[in-house]
Amino acid sequence: MGISRDSLHKRRATGGKRKKYMKKRKYDLGRQGAFTKLSAQKRIHLVRGRGGNIKHRALRLETGTFSWGSESVSRKARILNVKYNASNNELVRTNTLVKGCIVQIDATPFRVFFETHYGIHLGKAKKAEETAAEKPAKPTAGAAKAASKAAPAAAPAKKSRSLLKKLESRSAQSKIDPALSQQFNSGRLLAAVSSRPGQSGRCDGYILEGEELVFYQHKLASKKKTKKA
Repeated sequence: MGISRDSLHKRRATGGKRKKYMKKRKYDLGRQGAFTKLSAQKRIHLVRGRGGNIKHRALRLETGTFSWGSESVSRKARILNVKYNASNNELVRTNTLVKGCIVQIDATPFRVFFETHYGIHLGKAKKAEETAAEKPAKPTAGAAKAASKAAPAAAPAKKSRSLLKKLESRSAQSKIDPALSQQFNSGRLLAAVSSRPGQSGRCDGYILEGEELVFYQHKLASKKKTKKA
């Protein structure tokens, strides 16, 4: 019979049958769903549509372009896993990427942007700063020889006065959602997928902020409670 998108060849909502006064038409054609999986091996198939139009059917994806709305910035980020889907929990278990699902993405591109633009480091303190804070141990003779042979460590890039002044003025105006800044500590951000991977071949979206972020955090927290119970 094939997949059809029309209502004529389907039953009514009550379960009754409709009178079929014509056969199926080409323009009512439907196809199998893409069910895009999260995988490092990127795979996109080209599908010819009506009128010679081409659809990009993504079967496997790992990265996407996500926008940070409050900062008006977009960066390419790696998708780590699917966290929530309002339509079907099975799509969460199988890491299926669809429009509207909530995913976890790598926070590194956005942390780097915030640090270069405002001069403020988001997340946990750097390891270099932590080691510098500790007391240096007395070097042994062998360690001293090894240090002399080793290449000199790269010094941090010097910043001009004008750049420091610019960063200071920007940092005074910077505002970040407390719930979002907490996520930078884990290195993972919650984001919503706004593109259609099975149609466009891309998995793009936006970072959750404000009330929307709080809403989905409550959803994920309640989901964990039900699992424990």
